[in-house]
Amino acid sequence: MKLIIGNKNYSSWSLRAWLAAKQSGLSFVELLVNFAGEEWAETQRRMGEIQPSSGKVPILWDDQAVIWDSLAILEYLGDKVGRDRFWPKDDTARGMARSLVAEMHSSFLALRTECPMNVRKRHEGVTISDQCKGDIVRVLQLWAEARARFGQGGPFLFGTFGAADVFYAPVVSRFITYGVGVPGFAEAYMQAMWEHEWMQQWIAGAVEEEWIIEQYETAPQG
Repeated sequence: MKLIIGNKNYSSWSLRAWLAAKQSGLSFVELLVNFAGEEWAETQRRMGEIQPSSGKVPILWDDQAVIWDSLAILEYLGDKVGRDRFWPKDDTARGMARSLVAEMHSSFLALRTECPMNVRKRHEGVTISDQCKGDIVRVLQLWAEARARFGQGGPFLFGTFGAADVFYAPVVSRFITYGVGVPGFAEAYMQAMWEHEWMQQWIAGAVEEEWIIEQYETAPQG
């Protein structure tokens, strides 16, 4: 399998797909491209007829199968290795985990827009909109419920590392980058996520990158 991902410093959707691929336990080749540079355009030209019409990363290429959405990639990998690797076994917990992932996949536009992922950056005293504040409160509510109801088996949202953590990993990065104040339970969860072996590998890759996209380097203005 080949996984085409964008800049590790900025590409939140690439982080999700990469973590999903790591969680699958399957061997894959990582192809890293600068999605804001000429390399990505050249990669698209080389891929030819298998290039999805979206022209976005991440893309998983497995023989003749081409999957270009992070949630679709996670579900595809789950079908290959068994969904229990990604989702809680308990029906109730699994239903909530799927709901958390679906909401992350489709919502939180203000948070994404105002606070783009930038693993290397640290901002202080940022000003965000009421809509963005509402997104942050909603995320913390979801984390609190998951941890309280199903987090007894470990430090992650549903105890052990799984699909929900894969999808909220970029949010953890955003909260750290923009100095978002969180309650103690969320701080403990974020620390567990940040110190996870795979997150540390991704962070190291982001630090080593030389690519800079100026529009993602400035603090939000609310």
